[in-house]
Amino acid sequence: MDEIDVPPFFICPISLEFMKDPVTVSTGITYDRESIEKWLFSGKNTTCPVTKQVIVDCELTPNHTLRRLIQSWCLLNASHGIERIPTPKPPISKAQIIKLLDDAKSPQQQIKCLRRLQSIASQNVTNKRCMESSGAVEFLVSIVSNNDSTVAEESTIDEALSILYSLQLSEAALKKLMAKNGDFVVSLTRVMQGGSYESRVYAVLLLKSMVEMAGPMQLINLRPELFVELVKVLCDQISQRATKAALKLLVYTCPLGRNKIKAAAAGVVPVLINMLLDSSEKRACEMILTVLDAVCGCAEGRLELISHGAGLAIVSKKILRISQVASERAVRILLSISKFCATINVLQEMLQLDVVTKLCLVLQMDCGYKTKEKAREVLKLHARVWKNSPCLPTYLLSSYPA
Repeated sequence: MDEIDVPPFFICPISLEFMKDPVTVSTGITYDRESIEKWLFSGKNTTCPVTKQVIVDCELTPNHTLRRLIQSWCLLNASHGIERIPTPKPPISKAQIIKLLDDAKSPQQQIKCLRRLQSIASQNVTNKRCMESSGAVEFLVSIVSNNDSTVAEESTIDEALSILYSLQLSEAALKKLMAKNGDFVVSLTRVMQGGSYESRVYAVLLLKSMVEMAGPMQLINLRPELFVELVKVLCDQISQRATKAALKLLVYTCPLGRNKIKAAAAGVVPVLINMLLDSSEKRACEMILTVLDAVCGCAEGRLELISHGAGLAIVSKKILRISQVASERAVRILLSISKFCATINVLQEMLQLDVVTKLCLVLQMDCGYKTKEKAREVLKLHARVWKNSPCLPTYLLSSYPA
């Protein structure tokens, strides 16, 4: 094909590849469908690559004339091994989606509609965006929100949640779901309380996507029930995806307002400590320690940590073993404990568990300026108790801060 002259208008301006399904955007420029969809939807770009103008309407219009020209050119060059491109299947239209939704009145029709929507969404990204702009999101949300057994079967909710997640909703759609006075968050929490394992997984994954687009004021007002269900997801270990999503939700929400208190009341601290005992995976440990750091910002969280038999031990054990991020979070937790929970018993326990030894080692290692400063602060706070203790190795006394 390199030896054959290809007309320049047969080439996609983005990928510089041979066009197979030419489509025209609102700015009048024609691209290959797969390339422009990747540009607009996967890369979250909003401008025309050639004109740099903002593309307000992302609807792609098939360029049948150019496609026929390309097919004719392929036939003329068949002797050179060029295969004729097949005529692409036309994407779904808004009118078709709207009619499909309007016809779904009864529970039986809803099930058929959901199966059809699942099939449409699985075909390409254009269909997903068309569904989003045609009211399919609102339809699916209504099914999840009316999750009473007399209104919708559990399998119907599973299907609706599955489609909602597979749509890979745009930022605007996620913000819209989050902005409805938290109603959909309540619905998803209710699904997590009594839904199937599959429904609970999709509910957590959707919540994570929504929370990533939410503002601080929306996250401050989250209900305690949500934190209870997130802790249950961590306990039940439904799937790795659900566990990671639940941890990320706690990372986003716990530092805000009274969320740390809600999380502590839901029992998150002992669950996270037990997870930390079993985990050595870098990202998981970092997230767990980040959540523990946030929750130890309240008295309830700190009390839970020091009350756990392995709390102080496992936190200090992760220092200098996982990553600089993990070390910093762990030292921050120990700083919170040493500032606000420094009873003689806690200080002695930190000595016996070699927590003080680990903090001295931090000062000698290359683990980041912030981590060293916090470790130095902890050691200075209780120098009278720790510095001359026989539990502290003599070779570390020279590194103990004055």
